[in-house]
Amino acid sequence: MPHKRRSQSWTELKKAGNECFKTGQYGEAACLYSQAIKEVEKSGKNSEDLSILYSNRAASYLKDGNCGECVKDCTVSLDLVPFGLKPLLRRGAAYEALERYRLAYVDYKTALQIDCHIPAAQDGTNRMTKCLTEVDGHSWREKLPPIPIVPMAVKENFSQATCQTTQHNGTREKYKSVPGEDVIKKALCLKEEGNALVKKAEYKKAIEKYTQSLKHNPSEITTYTNRALCYLSVKMYKEAVRDCEEALQLDSANIKALYRQAQAHKELKDYKACVEDLNSLLKVEPQNTAAQNLLLKVQNKK
Repeated sequence: MPHKRRSQSWTELKKAGNECFKTGQYGEAACLYSQAIKEVEKSGKNSEDLSILYSNRAASYLKDGNCGECVKDCTVSLDLVPFGLKPLLRRGAAYEALERYRLAYVDYKTALQIDCHIPAAQDGTNRMTKCLTEVDGHSWREKLPPIPIVPMAVKENFSQATCQTTQHNGTREKYKSVPGEDVIKKALCLKEEGNALVKKAEYKKAIEKYTQSLKHNPSEITTYTNRALCYLSVKMYKEAVRDCEEALQLDSANIKALYRQAQAHKELKDYKACVEDLNSLLKVEPQNTAAQNLLLKVQNKK
């Protein structure tokens, strides 16, 4: 007998999952993506749809700290559509949280072959280089697994896709177009002017410079975290949280963004959110003493 209530299509389930993800309901989002995956597999839809769903579920797992499942889903997503940028970055972040630094380095480095302007991949590569040098010494590169060579066709397809005015998952797209070299230089110049003002404790003027910089290059993580520091200094805590959220969308394991967001949440007396931020940070960097100390202070206030 047919169901009286119409079952949801995979696109509706995906959309509902995206909405849950946006509001921080990561467990519910993962469940909805799982249902959507089943529907797609039943209907025999193309591999691209499945790849996106696995990548989205991986993002939910990553946000929930379930890094093992995140790695599995990203791997499936990449098997379906090789060299997908989002699953590469998400798997890199998950490997990093699991302290599998060589594998994380390979994923970040592969992502940089596709687009060398992505801050999450640049920052991730730099962090892994530092970690691997500490662990394996100067010969750390010899111990790496092979780094895949990204085919030229993949790079060209990505370059074309980034120039299209598309919108994904209802969120503002950060990579709609890769900024040109001149634009990046202008953004960097404005950021450096902001940094100089911070050194003089002229935080409001620095905020203006960082805001101008972000208009030229809205994908620069450090500009968001620097402006968040200024917002904290002038007691604009909600704005600080918003900037940290922007930075964490680009790199979910960014230490400065997590710490400054925790500081802002503490000042807003949102101690639960503050503890969540610090726990996320300590998963990435367990020996971070500033985070450990702030966590002790906040736990005493609860």
